Amino acid sequence: MDVLKVGVTGGIGSGKSYVCELFRRKGFPVYVCDDEAKRLMVEDAVLVDRLTALIGEDAYLDGQLNKKAVAAFLFADADHARQVNAIVHPRVKDDFLQWVDRQSSSVVFMESAILFESGFDGLVDATLMVYAPLSVRVARMMRRDGITEEMAMARVKAQMDDEEKIRKSNLLVINDGESDLDTQLDEIIRFLTVKE
Repeated sequence: MDVLKVGVTGGIGSGKSYVCELFRRKGFPVYVCDDEAKRLMVEDAVLVDRLTALIGEDAYLDGQLNKKAVAAFLFADADHARQVNAIVHPRVKDDFLQWVDRQSSSVVFMESAILFESGFDGLVDATLMVYAPLSVRVARMMRRDGITEEMAMARVKAQMDDEEKIRKSNLLVINDGESDLDTQLDEIIRFLTVKE
């Protein structure tokens, strides 16, 4: 059976995780790249060895990723994130494809904040952008993370802008707190399942 793979992305605070949770509740499997990358960075012996060689012996403490050491490494040089991603992303891609093979659903979803930047969009058949206006996203981040407006804006500016993500995406969901999400997702599911 061919499985239709859909990548879900959106800017920070857009609600892409919530949208993916709604897909999950509707019976569709969702692979969350961020969660799986964190799991693999602890469980995968090759990744552990390569990250330790790159970051240093303090990359792990008691079998867990040492977030302080990793953060210090990442912020020390702009190229360090690229080096870490070059180690982690190929392993996540492989893990996703293996995960897809284990699914019985005709449609599966991949949640990735950096779907296009990581090249993960090359693994999926369609891409879905979750969009929320900037003011809504900033308010959500401030409430959720207890941060200032300036800190929220800095996070937004660190990501690919929404217009570019929309241009690159096949599907769009508006998550502004007013539009009916359930209706939009049902329409998308109908569209995806009719294409089979």
